[in-house]
Amino acid sequence: MQILAPKNIENLILGWNTEARPNLASTSAWTVPSFSGKCPEKLGNNWMEYQGIKNWEGLLDPLDDNLRGEIIRYGHFVEAAYRACNFDPSSPSYAMCRYSKKKLFPLSGFTGTGYRVSKYLKATSGIKLPSWVDKAPKWMAKQSSWIGYVAICHDQREIARLGRRDVVIALRGTATCLEWLENLRATLTPILNNNNNNNENIKCCSSVCTLNNCCPMVESGFLSLYTSMMGARQSLQNMVRDEIARIKKTYPGETLSFTIAGHSLGAALATLTAYDIKQAFKEIPLVTVISFGGPRVGNHSFRYHLDTQGTKILRIVNSDDLITKVPGFVIDNNYNDNFTEKSGHWIQKLVEDTQWVYADVGCELRLSSSDSPNHNGINIAACHELNTYLQLVNGVSSYCPVRATAKKMMQKGYNVKRLLSLFLNIAVLILNLDEFDLNA
Repeated sequence: MQILAPKNIENLILGWNTEARPNLASTSAWTVPSFSGKCPEKLGNNWMEYQGIKNWEGLLDPLDDNLRGEIIRYGHFVEAAYRACNFDPSSPSYAMCRYSKKKLFPLSGFTGTGYRVSKYLKATSGIKLPSWVDKAPKWMAKQSSWIGYVAICHDQREIARLGRRDVVIALRGTATCLEWLENLRATLTPILNNNNNNNENIKCCSSVCTLNNCCPMVESGFLSLYTSMMGARQSLQNMVRDEIARIKKTYPGETLSFTIAGHSLGAALATLTAYDIKQAFKEIPLVTVISFGGPRVGNHSFRYHLDTQGTKILRIVNSDDLITKVPGFVIDNNYNDNFTEKSGHWIQKLVEDTQWVYADVGCELRLSSSDSPNHNGINIAACHELNTYLQLVNGVSSYCPVRATAKKMMQKGYNVKRLLSLFLNIAVLILNLDEFDLNA
């Protein structure tokens, strides 16, 4: 019997048949939504507003048509990363890119983007494999895999329309077994600045905290995929830093924007990438994340540091997508980030004692499959698909306030008990994995 590689984390957790799904690598397998509104207008001097400089104020509710077009456009870059990745576990090039940089966009079905791929990106798992893995199928031990790419806008007409030269980093979701295992390492771990990688006290949340309580912390598995290296293989972090430095040197004095788009695991890594870019290149004025169906990434202090940096994150969330509700739990997203100053507060004590308290980051565009005429009923699998997200963004009315979605969900009496039960089962699975010794 042939053992097939899981294509992403959601397949195993949510239990749907991967063989019944469309082949993401095939441009004819399904139709990805394109912008159905009027032709994209010239952003010109307003481009920073669409990149979130004012936190998309007045653009989300109702959804601005230009912003809708930009969200879908960046979604296509992520879809190209999916289509270009080799998901065939029997192939010698499993989990690597199938196309050359020059041909990636046309062979993925996206022509006329005005961008050129400048760098391929790989992510490496930091999980140490036991010796018995040598006897297992090779796909199980795939330590390093192609995760996405960097592309630079080169077309002068598109540069004029955008109002700047845009640099996009596109990151796909989970593909390999070890990426799947990293996703389940859901406890928080301190994130350190490699420019000063020591255990000195870190100033955050308007008070001095040690690494054990108030430092910025992120999900262990995501950080491992971003920072791990093996032998001569660079980490994803170093690849990104080297390419950003090269781009800045190549286009001195030119107005640049850095947009990081990702889906699922790719959305989590996009958030980490944006944080790291702002840490390493403080002179870059604006770094923007477009997150599709991303899980939670870090704690309150991590969110505080993102806000302090000026990193702009637009999270596109499907209310019916379970992945956006994990890992961990959120105490109060609206709670003052200076909570650690209030000594004796029960929240402070809880945060100090647990590695499971997360915080949602950035601005949220919340949509719902259950309110879409194109989606009959709640299909947990389909709710997380990138294709679903792009359909929802394309279909939400410019004249209907987005916040009405949340109100309708409450009026329909969404089955919270069933959702909570499913979440608790997943939490038990994750806890067991975190305690599991892979070298045993």
